[in-house]
Amino acid sequence: MAKLPTLATSPGAPLGERTEMPIAIGGISVPDSELAREITELVRDTESPLLFHHSSRVFYWGALTGVRRGLTFDAELLYAGAMFHDMGLTRRHSSPAERFEVDGANAARDFLHGHGVSRQDIGTVWTAIALHTTPGIPQHMHPVIALVTAGVEMDVLGIAYTEFSDAEREAVMQAHPRSRRFKDDIIQAFYDGIRHKPHTTFGNVKADVLADKDPHFTRGNFCSVIRRSAWHG
Repeated sequence: MAKLPTLATSPGAPLGERTEMPIAIGGISVPDSELAREITELVRDTESPLLFHHSSRVFYWGALTGVRRGLTFDAELLYAGAMFHDMGLTRRHSSPAERFEVDGANAARDFLHGHGVSRQDIGTVWTAIALHTTPGIPQHMHPVIALVTAGVEMDVLGIAYTEFSDAEREAVMQAHPRSRRFKDDIIQAFYDGIRHKPHTTFGNVKADVLADKDPHFTRGNFCSVIRRSAWHG
């Protein structure tokens, strides 16, 4: 049987009543701390309902994955990473030239810095968000980094779908509903969030989104960049 993780909030975090209805799924619940409540309120007020509920589900999928794998992790940091991971798609946090993942990571960094979170923990959350669309690397890193990506992959791609029980899936979706057209809706949300800076999709999965939505989009080509470089040989 898998060892249960340490689902600890950061030391000294004040407790109080949540603004969301508390739910516990497989022993997992949103941390009952002032920091988590403020994250919830900020993301709910900034993102569309589609992205808010998606991000909330990512937390649960990630935490449940951690339980199944017997990992020890800070649930408050995981919650921050999950909830901020798509903030770079919003108009408020979208920069002209950075990848949306970096924009979201920067938004989380600034928020956490303003709440006295340690530099090390901020760095962990920043990396978790920045790498969540870079498959093959996060699973070898810090548990929070690995679990944010695992949660995203479950909710968007259905990776490890059968490793969750029917009861777990139903409970998460009852708390944070998944729209009937979620697959198309999330692709559209990705497109809307990055269409103004197509160059930022070079070498990452979001180039597929632009290619799907924009018939005039031309992918960057790594080999062409090499051949056109200033080097003579």
